[in-house]
Amino acid sequence: MTTDTDPRGRAGVFRTKSVEQSIRDTEEPEHALKRSLSALDLTVFGVGVIIGTGIFVLTGAVAKEIAGPATALAFVVAGFVCGLAALCYAEFASTVPVAGSAYTFAYASLGELPAWIIGWDLVLEFAVGTAVVAVGWSGYLRSLMDNVGWHLPAGISGTNSETGFGFDLLAFLLVLLLTVILVLGMKLSARVTTVVVAIKLAVVLLVIVAGSFFIKAANYSPFIPPATEPAGGSGLHQPLIQLIFGYAPTTFGVMGIFTAASVVFFAFIGFDVVATAAEETRLPQRDMPRGILGSLFICTLLYVAVSIVVTGMQHYTQLTVDAPLADAFKATGHPWYAGVISFGAVIGLTSVCMILLLGQTRVFFAMSRDGLLPRFFSRTHPHYRTPYRATVLLGVVIAIVAGLTNIEELAALVNIGTLFAFVVVALGVVILRRTRPDLPRSFRTPLVPLLPIVSVAASVWLMLNLPTETWLRFGAWMVLGVVVYFVYGRGHSRLEPGAEV
Repeated sequence: MTTDTDPRGRAGVFRTKSVEQSIRDTEEPEHALKRSLSALDLTVFGVGVIIGTGIFVLTGAVAKEIAGPATALAFVVAGFVCGLAALCYAEFASTVPVAGSAYTFAYASLGELPAWIIGWDLVLEFAVGTAVVAVGWSGYLRSLMDNVGWHLPAGISGTNSETGFGFDLLAFLLVLLLTVILVLGMKLSARVTTVVVAIKLAVVLLVIVAGSFFIKAANYSPFIPPATEPAGGSGLHQPLIQLIFGYAPTTFGVMGIFTAASVVFFAFIGFDVVATAAEETRLPQRDMPRGILGSLFICTLLYVAVSIVVTGMQHYTQLTVDAPLADAFKATGHPWYAGVISFGAVIGLTSVCMILLLGQTRVFFAMSRDGLLPRFFSRTHPHYRTPYRATVLLGVVIAIVAGLTNIEELAALVNIGTLFAFVVVALGVVILRRTRPDLPRSFRTPLVPLLPIVSVAASVWLMLNLPTETWLRFGAWMVLGVVVYFVYGRGHSRLEPGAEV
């Protein structure tokens, strides 16, 4: 067992930071965050970040091309994989209530280099996720503006095809606005999120309730369409599992459900962000498990209900890929709902963007407080008690990226980054149970080590179904991260003898 005074904990790249030291660090006045969140706030954060483009877009594409009406089962499978990871996150977040999520958990169990790698991964995951969602939000808002006759010039809408250059002003301004809200305090962020999530849930429930009156049983036949052909691509676009093992994921049929699960998994991205707010929760031992598991359960039910309703309203072969929910209502002669759904998407993506940005700033803050990134960024605001320096830096950078870059192809990096974090957290639960059985655990993951092992296997399976090019990009980012660690992080770590404390 490694403790604060154990020299084994202060040597090498696998030195661990004790849970006790992690908790003590949260009490430093200049580096402390304000505890203001409740279980309800955490649940709202979870629902706010999970329900986004996935429920408004993915349902149609997956039903039409991969799983048919059985898309509902694909959401169940993806929710199950996330549920396994959520149980592991709940134990860690309640036992180690410190900002940083999987990064902090890895530091306490796997060691400094693995913690750096997962932290570096999360920085990429949340940054790309925030930028991608901001660009998507901008597209929905421009669509609504076009409907009422307001048109942005091509040069500031990110769509100037004549010059090949366009700046997405709306995406840029959204990220800056959310940055200001996050600097002003977590409670304000929670209040804004609560209002946004209430509107978003109202729209989702409207789709479920109103759509249920237009369901035709014939549209569910066949519920699981017969298998047709492999769903894999070619070259670097093919899934890694196809490149290595020659197995090509199939469309339709029973196996099509599992292929679809690896796609709709994107719709669940973000529940792990709840764990990054552990340090700002009033009673983390009780409220973190409730927030993590509660938000995931609510969203899984909503996803399944929406997919059942949409595939019942319109035959899966006729669903559109870009706007399946809105177009399904148009097909039944109720175009008014299409505008409401687009409005709900705009509102919904606002909360997704803010909470992803929140998650990134907390991971960056935790790494900075440990010395692996410059300690300058771990100072909190004297009044608002938020990591304002890290928030401003990351907010401005991501705003510029969202404004200048077409990053749709990088969206898959969010998937692989999240799944990689799931693997690390599950392994960390097993290791910390063995190395620190004495730790008080208000929530215990059941069936350890079986459940974490199943979680690792399920996450790895979904990762293998991602395109090979995604793996190559992810690998390049990880290599860069290892270089940064050995050039800067290792020597400035607070566990390094002589480093700044």
